[in-house]
Amino acid sequence: MKGKKLKISKNWRFVSALVIALLLTFNFSRVATAAAKHYTDLQFTPVSEVKLPNYERFVLDNGLVVYLMEDHELPLVSGTALVKTGSRWEAGDKVGLAEIVGSVMRTGGTLNHSADELNEILEQKAAAVETDISEAAGSASFESLSEDVETVFGLFAEVLREPIFAQEKLDLVKSQAKGGIARRNDNPSEVASREFRKLIYGQDSPYARTVEYRTLDKISREDLLKFYQEYFYPNNMILGVVGDFNPQKMRSLIQSKLGAWKPNPQNATTQLPQVSPANLGGVFAVNQPQLTQSNILMGHLGGKFDSPDYAALNVMNGVLNGFGGRLFNELRSRQGLAYSVYGSWSPRFDYPGMFIAGGQTRSDATVQFIKALQAEIKRLQIQKVTAKELNYAKESTLNSFVFNFQDPSQTLSRLMRYEYYGYPADFLFRYQKAITATTTADIQRVAKKYLKPENLVTLVVGNQTAIQPPLTQLAATVTPIDITIPATATPAKN
Repeated sequence: MKGKKLKISKNWRFVSALVIALLLTFNFSRVATAAAKHYTDLQFTPVSEVKLPNYERFVLDNGLVVYLMEDHELPLVSGTALVKTGSRWEAGDKVGLAEIVGSVMRTGGTLNHSADELNEILEQKAAAVETDISEAAGSASFESLSEDVETVFGLFAEVLREPIFAQEKLDLVKSQAKGGIARRNDNPSEVASREFRKLIYGQDSPYARTVEYRTLDKISREDLLKFYQEYFYPNNMILGVVGDFNPQKMRSLIQSKLGAWKPNPQNATTQLPQVSPANLGGVFAVNQPQLTQSNILMGHLGGKFDSPDYAALNVMNGVLNGFGGRLFNELRSRQGLAYSVYGSWSPRFDYPGMFIAGGQTRSDATVQFIKALQAEIKRLQIQKVTAKELNYAKESTLNSFVFNFQDPSQTLSRLMRYEYYGYPADFLFRYQKAITATTTADIQRVAKKYLKPENLVTLVVGNQTAIQPPLTQLAATVTPIDITIPATATPAKN
């Protein structure tokens, strides 16, 4: 009997394998005989309508704004608290402080749990609690199985309310940061990005300044505590929770863990740093003799998302970029100048972003690449885009936009960001309608209004000897940029 079962099993496996092989052969033969379509002949399905899942918004007595969005597809719960803070408000002589606060707030433990204890509990429950402070916002987040959400949310609340910023964890983070400074010139693309921001915003601007050994040496545990106490309180944050939970139980859990947290009665709107262009044109160079290609960035100060022309500017980005875009077709495909090339109007929520264009090319093609990129930027202003270009850019933009709402957590994150920066909740619907309404005349109009070819700042990171013809063909004066790393005042701790 056992032998018979084995024989049947083997025969069934053989038959299954044969069927699969025949299906694969059939499918491959169909693929082989089908003519490949050009990308311009591809037909896009109509863009699906973006719909917001049901959600609840309420405010605790202490001022904490809460969003709840149920999603019972998986037995998971996640949440994020956005905190009105950011590195742009740290002191200029202590650059790096905000990022360190965001790191040690989690790694330094709490009043009730050491960092090791937190790690052990979370690891056992396949959960996570993380904190971070970026340029314009602070955040604390958690992820948990539904059955463990009460425990994990409790630890999340501890990290938010009772971090102790252990000195040894601060020392470790500072040591790691110093290692990062020592290696910061190893990647040419990162060098170009860092130095370009300085050229646009100014080297002392909160949007461009960099961490140095001297600024790290000035940061103490007391600085971390002071920064935390200035910004982390309930009426200065927005909490969003999404996932598989009972809304009444979740409301009760949030109230029990965060409801007694005292608000700051002096919570005032923090003034944003002023922004003005540091340069109105010019050619700048970082000499890297070891490189065989040039990293090129060009651009100028830009605008914000709340511009009435944001949608048209985004469609303009679609005309420039991608496989069907002008820059790819002209600089890469036709002229063969670029390994990569792009151009983008890149706004920010509450301060001016940048218009930035660039790419990588071989050293001896650097000047030709820059001139070709300049020509395409100017062409947007003097030559209307075709109906075919416009439709392709609009369809690409709208299709990619829909992917921002594939799951409830993405949607909730966007709603929270809109409230955080003071945007209307229906901003995304206004944007989608404006994209649809954009015309060829709009593209030329915004290109003329917002792009400033005469004010383009150009930065080249490359081998200056190998760049032939030289950059002086672009400007009589090429300003060198020194990226030497200032020496540390005190040795890094190990």
